[in-house]
Amino acid sequence: MEVNFHGKDDERWGIGSGLTDGTAGLRVKYEITRQLVPYVGVEWASKFSKTADYARAAGESRQETRFVTGLSFRF
Repeated sequence: MEVNFHGKDDERWGIGSGLTDGTAGLRVKYEITRQLVPYVGVEWASKFSKTADYARAAGESRQETRFVTGLSFRF
């Protein structure tokens, strides 16, 4: 889980002050070896308050769902 806060508005970058956005997700990993770990998952992201207003004005979505997959290497 991740949340972001900003101290001031920055309309040029589409960021409002206060709580701007957050992400939560789940991942499932399978450890083939300690060095090789593939994973799949899903993340939910949302923009809040004035940042959400900026996104709507730009024609962007306030919320989105992402499916992720990857491979983790450890040395």
